[in-house]
Amino acid sequence: MDRAHLLVVDDEEINRDIIVEYLDGAGYDLTLADSGRRALELLGGNEFDAVILDRMMPDIDGIEVLRRMQADPILARAPVIMQTAAAGHEQVAEGLRLGAYYYLTKPYHRDALLAVVRSALESVERRRELAQQIQEYRGIIGLVEEARLAFRTLRQAHSMAAAVATMASDPSAVGLGLVELLINAVEHGNLGITFHDKTRLLAAERWEAEIEARLALPENADKRVEVHLQRLPGAVRVRIRDQGRGFDWREYLSLDNARAIHPNGRGIAVARQVAFGDLQYNDKGNEVAATFAAHG
Repeated sequence: MDRAHLLVVDDEEINRDIIVEYLDGAGYDLTLADSGRRALELLGGNEFDAVILDRMMPDIDGIEVLRRMQADPILARAPVIMQTAAAGHEQVAEGLRLGAYYYLTKPYHRDALLAVVRSALESVERRRELAQQIQEYRGIIGLVEEARLAFRTLRQAHSMAAAVATMASDPSAVGLGLVELLINAVEHGNLGITFHDKTRLLAAERWEAEIEARLALPENADKRVEVHLQRLPGAVRVRIRDQGRGFDWREYLSLDNARAIHPNGRGIAVARQVAFGDLQYNDKGNEVAATFAAHG
């Protein structure tokens, strides 16, 4: 990706200055807006890679800006990092349900902002790669009635998600949802990387390296994630099973919990909300069945 172009929206000059100082030298081009109204004007005539958006503003607040962005297919592509002085879980959950990529609670450290911006931009790149893969795979498994597949790596998880998503009426949303479930099966299931492990690894930019290291261990050499595809009337059911000990999946189904302001731990809830008509785990937590509307 070339130099990323970020829109920074905050009605208080001191807050804009802090963000500019935090991002100085990080290789980003910044455009500043002092109101929600000005942000919408800029969004209408420019393309931004990500938006850092204050929630509380006097004219058009951040939630309304987010709503309007999500209603526009072009603007919805840019991840929104909301910032707020209010850290209530209900407010955070509302923003995440409306499509915010992440929430930062003021005051926050420079490292936290840099990590979230980097993660958001990486998500944009993953979406682009996924969309390209979906186009490449379109038609390859479109006629499948039932199939059993297996994989073990992150790269294979992305390829699997793209291929299966070609069967969906909304391949983009289903592809992103499948990526979350398939990666969860690899990292948490087969490799035993916990929620807290991942938080630490992301902060140190060592998450992918740790996955590669654990995949190379002898005890993980034969571990696979099994995927069962079944075409139903007007729908497709995907059953994903890992070889791990399972986990307490119930607390991860909702955005309205203490993990809402963490950089990870939201994937299952987001997948359930935006991608699948039905998402069910077995009691142990090492198998999940997801159903989505079929293409055509």
